[in-house]
Amino acid sequence: MRLRPLLAVSALALLAACEPAPPPPPAAAEDAGVPVRPDPDPVRRSDESRALAAYYTRLQQDLLARGLLRTDGGGPDTPYGAREILENFERIAFYDEYARGAGLTRASFAPSRLKRWPGPVRMTMEFGATVPLAQRTRDENELRAYAARLARVTGHPISVSDPARANFHVLVMGEDDRPETIRRIRELVPNIDTDALDIFRRLPRAIHCLVLAFADEPDHYTRAIAFIRAEHPDLLRRSCIHEEVAQGLGLSNDSPRARPSIFNDDDEFALLTSHDEVLLRMLYDPRLSPGMRLEEARPILREIVAELVGS
Repeated sequence: MRLRPLLAVSALALLAACEPAPPPPPAAAEDAGVPVRPDPDPVRRSDESRALAAYYTRLQQDLLARGLLRTDGGGPDTPYGAREILENFERIAFYDEYARGAGLTRASFAPSRLKRWPGPVRMTMEFGATVPLAQRTRDENELRAYAARLARVTGHPISVSDPARANFHVLVMGEDDRPETIRRIRELVPNIDTDALDIFRRLPRAIHCLVLAFADEPDHYTRAIAFIRAEHPDLLRRSCIHEEVAQGLGLSNDSPRARPSIFNDDDEFALLTSHDEVLLRMLYDPRLSPGMRLEEARPILREIVAELVGS
């Protein structure tokens, strides 16, 4: 059987005409994990990889200068209530961003069925040979802290595991690691759809990161692969981890009306927000089940939202 995965991507296309500057300080998640150590023997990257790193550094600078990539999770300027939560959940959980098994072809406007993991989610992070040691430590600490947060929010078993037991692989790979990326994806999913694998071979720089979620049964996720470009500066990498992992749990679409949210292509928020936590709680509420149609789920969703945020 050839798997036909669900695809979600993060693409930021705005770039300011300015010179690159040093990336921001390391993320606070380091403090809860292994201390970051300098690389004893950094790997030299190709000119193409270094050019990408400069491009993404300028992009992050531009977004920050315009007040985007917020990390505050929302506040008084971003109110939301039951109506907004219901509308956003329907759009983000019941509609696909891209058509299944069709590469980067946009999905139709018809709702699909509810998708999520029925069993434990065991994550691991793997790195290309060109990724520096300090960056690896920082990213592993971020994933570990994020997995613990997601487990608390959803009540679902979500953890960081060793690669041999993992079913959700987060690959942090650079441009020079492209052959290694293809090889590793083939190992993880030997019968992967050709169109899905071709995305990794010809990935445009406008696509920062993506996730492929695989189902052994319709709408029951059992495996996922998230890909994050190693050339991103720290905040963009953290943003990719937050968005792609959350989308790989079943919130697979974006909505221009979702705010405050990472499930919005306007790039206002970099990290998971209080609004997004409500959506995740709803997704893994035991009153819902994978495969539910929107019409079947609506009465239950109204009940859940009333309990979480009021009417």
